[in-house]
Amino acid sequence: MDYIGLFKELHRRELPSGGWSFSGSPQMSLETTCLAMFSLLAEQLSSAAHIIRPLLHAQLSDGSWPSFIGDGEPSWTTALAICVLNSAGDSSGARERGLSWLLKTNGREANWFWRWKFKLADRAVRFDPDRYGWPWLPGSASWVIPTAFSVVAIKQFTACSRSELSERRIRRGVDMLLDRVCVGGGWNSGNSVVYGLPLQAHVDVTAIALLALQDEERTPVVKASLGWLKQRSSDIESVESLSWCILSLFVYQEPVEHLKARLATLIGGGRDIRNNATLATAILALKCGEMIHPFEVLR
Repeated sequence: MDYIGLFKELHRRELPSGGWSFSGSPQMSLETTCLAMFSLLAEQLSSAAHIIRPLLHAQLSDGSWPSFIGDGEPSWTTALAICVLNSAGDSSGARERGLSWLLKTNGREANWFWRWKFKLADRAVRFDPDRYGWPWLPGSASWVIPTAFSVVAIKQFTACSRSELSERRIRRGVDMLLDRVCVGGGWNSGNSVVYGLPLQAHVDVTAIALLALQDEERTPVVKASLGWLKQRSSDIESVESLSWCILSLFVYQEPVEHLKARLATLIGGGRDIRNNATLATAILALKCGEMIHPFEVLR
């Protein structure tokens, strides 16, 4: 696989001011920038201070990160940013400020009124509102992807010194993920059942949720979801979904070389992949097993 060519293509798309947009926009996307930085850190860890500089400059005064540069609103990307700084071994204090914000942020189910509403008044969805995680943006309900990345970020950063608060937030987030699992395994973006109808699981969401559960007990829910992902992996044609599938199956010690070979065929030289976040994630998946996994949680 021509990794050098893919890295060059990713570098070519870097914004003049640093960071990356999704696809040709001049506005830096935190999600895309974080995913690209993982790739750069794997290749140039000695240059970590230079690589993460745009990320440090983007941090908001409350310790969070926005979705896009220029936005003043905190977002779920705070968890991704912490994961990048974990990989870089950053000692600037940015991680601590980010973690403080993350530990104080909840899905709105944490509020008694919304718990009451979801339990008694809102029959459209089925989930336990006492099990809440993290939202995309403050003030909204918990969703699977923000919760999964937040759990990974906290687990990574507090692995050697976990406080009572961080442990409590991890457990609540894990409980929320286990509560939202789809019938037959896997996850979609939010709830598993709406208006009495079971919703279908999504590959990328399932893979990311499983990353958050990698060091948890292999319960029937985890086993069923891992089995669902393995079964679906054989016919995935989406570069983004296949990339997340590889990153997740690898931490569960499942064989992924055949999936990497298929991904290499799908991605080619990378020039046809317009979404920079997709390109960066594909590079991480192709390098899986040859670099430190950006979302691995030590047991």
